[in-house]
Amino acid sequence: MNIPPSYSSLSTQQFPFTSVQSDEINFDEILNKDMAIRRFCPERMDQDPDLKDYLFEIETWSSSFDSSSPPCSGCDDEDSSFIDSVINTSLFEELPESTDNGFASYLEDTTMQPVLMDNADPDTAPASINEGLELVHLLLACAEAVACRDTTLAASIFSQIWPLADQNGDSLKRVCFHFAVGLKSRLSLLQTVGVSGSLNTASTNKDNPIVTKEEKMEAFHHLYETTPYISFAFMAANDSICQAAKGKDYLHIVDLGMSHAIQWHNLIQMLASHSEGPPRIRITGITSSDSRISDLESNMKILLKNANTIGVHIEFRIMNESSLLTAENLDIRQGETLVFNSIMHLHRYVKETRGSLKAVLVAIKKLKPELFTIVEQDANHNGPFFLARFLESLHYYSAVFDSLEASLTRSSLRRMKIENSYFADAIRNIIACEGGERVERHERADQWRRQLGRAGFQGVGIESVSQVKMLVSAYNCDGYTTGSEKGCLLLGWKGRPIMWASAWKVNSSHS
Repeated sequence: MNIPPSYSSLSTQQFPFTSVQSDEINFDEILNKDMAIRRFCPERMDQDPDLKDYLFEIETWSSSFDSSSPPCSGCDDEDSSFIDSVINTSLFEELPESTDNGFASYLEDTTMQPVLMDNADPDTAPASINEGLELVHLLLACAEAVACRDTTLAASIFSQIWPLADQNGDSLKRVCFHFAVGLKSRLSLLQTVGVSGSLNTASTNKDNPIVTKEEKMEAFHHLYETTPYISFAFMAANDSICQAAKGKDYLHIVDLGMSHAIQWHNLIQMLASHSEGPPRIRITGITSSDSRISDLESNMKILLKNANTIGVHIEFRIMNESSLLTAENLDIRQGETLVFNSIMHLHRYVKETRGSLKAVLVAIKKLKPELFTIVEQDANHNGPFFLARFLESLHYYSAVFDSLEASLTRSSLRRMKIENSYFADAIRNIIACEGGERVERHERADQWRRQLGRAGFQGVGIESVSQVKMLVSAYNCDGYTTGSEKGCLLLGWKGRPIMWASAWKVNSSHS
């Protein structure tokens, strides 16, 4: 199988830092002695308290893991324990005991064994796992060198990574390929660090294959059709919106980051089935500057036509994200039920200072919406320190890519498009970008609860757990796990949290 043209140009000859010869450094010494993860750059442990906690979690994950996989050449026991946990995507930080459904019980019943692909040859599987161990270990060592800004060592390690990373290999090799591309971008940036010592990430795009908006939307459609991740988000949000709209005459939905109309086709069907009849609906799409407005308008015209055939009246307008969220700008009218909706978009308002997110939440609270539905990736990809962020995102996307391989064959063109045109850009953004350029700032559910609570919102329990289980079962793929916690719905892969959905309202007692 040929590598798609967009990636075929990423050869090591084009990497400016690969002029350093790999034989200048003894890799066995790097991997065997004091150069891996914890000991690679000792001062990082003092500078980075989050990294200390994260390494402790790694030890916790692997403390009960009895791997039958032989360690890779040069891996010591301490470091290979984390690598095993990446290959075995069932290992993850333990969920609270209060989890209602699925996750905790799943972990008790799951046998912790390395993940083997369905189409893997049993005779060659041990060698493949061993090679995967070596690849992940090299990635982590390279990431630590990058974190210490040791470009010479990082470039030398990278020259060993690139021949092993395979965009067309198993799920582990594919995810490592995309993380290698991200490391390549960050290494390139380190060579242009200014006097201030900060990274100018505006130049990263020129070093990476360009994914068009059409390609990314096509990949999103494939993800929606072949996995439950997107359907889970729409079902959870729409169910809450329908509950809020019962008995109402007018419903106004403000969709943050709107780029398509897929979610609303199902909603109008649900509203049309109300015994008291559907409300009149207004949808205000808040779009980013890079959205394809013409495509969105075309999609909404189809939605409006379908709605009319079943007796649902809909109005639609678009507002740019740069506009202030005020009653005047949103044209909020007397007597309508106001709902805000955010599907995997609110994290883009998160910045280092959190001032941007706070301003958005405060503006929404002032409008006193009846409901605020939020679905986000359940992962900590917003840490201030690079290495901890790298470790967490590698663990997260290893699980995601493993789930894709379980649903789609290794030769599937749809799977390739999902990985290369949808997830690859997010991985690169998390790994290579900083400051305003880093927009994929996913956070854990608990962190979102704290932020929303401080902004004056309180949770509204989502009760569609049984519907979510039915949805997931319809994809006929073992490995997805569902649950609920503190009124939020959870969707994961082999116990690893991937998505969470929640609904909120203004806390009337909040000053």
